[in-house]
Amino acid sequence: MSAGTRAAGTPGEAPAPAGPPAARRSGPSPRTAGPSPRTAGPSPRTGGGSLRYAAVVAGLLLALAVATTAALALGSVRVPPGQVLDALTGRSGPSPYRTIVLDVRLPRVLLGVIVGAGLAVVGAVLQALVRNRLADPFLLGISSGASAGAVLVLVAGGGVGLLGGVTTTIALPAGAFAGALLALVLVYGLARRGGTMTSPRLVLAGVAVSYILSALATLLLVVAGRPEQFQEALFWSLGGLGSARWDTLALPAAVLALGTGALLTLARPLDLLLAGEEGAVVLGLDTARFRAAVFVLASLVTAVMVAASGAVGFVGLMAPHAARLAVGAPHRRLLPVAALGGALALVLADLAARTVAAPQDIPVGVLTALTGGPFFLWLLRRRPEGAAL
Repeated sequence: MSAGTRAAGTPGEAPAPAGPPAARRSGPSPRTAGPSPRTAGPSPRTGGGSLRYAAVVAGLLLALAVATTAALALGSVRVPPGQVLDALTGRSGPSPYRTIVLDVRLPRVLLGVIVGAGLAVVGAVLQALVRNRLADPFLLGISSGASAGAVLVLVAGGGVGLLGGVTTTIALPAGAFAGALLALVLVYGLARRGGTMTSPRLVLAGVAVSYILSALATLLLVVAGRPEQFQEALFWSLGGLGSARWDTLALPAAVLALGTGALLTLARPLDLLLAGEEGAVVLGLDTARFRAAVFVLASLVTAVMVAASGAVGFVGLMAPHAARLAVGAPHRRLLPVAALGGALALVLADLAARTVAAPQDIPVGVLTALTGGPFFLWLLRRRPEGAAL
């Protein structure tokens, strides 16, 4: 009997299973059942496609250019737009307008761009590392730790002011980095129990550590017994860009460029970790070592930004959320858009801080807290109890 006859079925033999072979294999196999770690979460295509991504980036760049021009023109002294362009292009000679634009406002606007972008990038990365979209350098206590470390250096520096000298360029960022890293280790250790970490525990640990370190920084300033320095440091700790000068921009700009570039090279591991830790381990990612390395890098970027501007809160919370809505979750697209969104948000917040009560300068951290606080409460209310993301 030929193989073809046996395949058709003969009397006394069990009939072959009905249906073509492809149909018999259509059920889920152990290898394909459930979402794969490679495909879990939005793919780069789901962010809206290349055209949409380009449109989002172009729109943010245009909005940032408009906001920058407005920030250079508006303030306690209004500069006509034509004078702003003349000052930027070098067509105008020495004049009060040129001095205001180039020596006072432009460094401040550029610092706002740098700090806003840096905090937004760090916020997006932290949310992936802890798999919690409530994470933020301010809420996790990293900014407060950086402030406490910077104040400790300031007090120990024998009265060296915040606005000049070696304290600003080297010692202050170093102390801020040590404080930020210590705060992150404390929060992460307190939030984990039995190998798990829930959203409420993470937020409570971050808030508690933030309050403790903020109180420590205030105590250090009071004990130092320098009233003139206390007011300056207190205003700085609330977040502000008024100390910006051309010679203080180099370090934050370099750290932002190098840190963002390094994190972009880690976009794929961040996507894997965001999709699920088990899948990331199966695909060969050493999650413990990877988290530790990225935590150190995030703390370094945060520390330099805090040393330059003080503790500006909630930019790292709001900008990544807006970026995800625009381009999706993959970090290769998310990080640049979050950086542009954070830069735009802080430039606008600083513009409002300079103009709402002009000539009084409101700390920009106060305005970001007034807008970011309600946003955080909305996020906390809509998240289910114990949800990771």
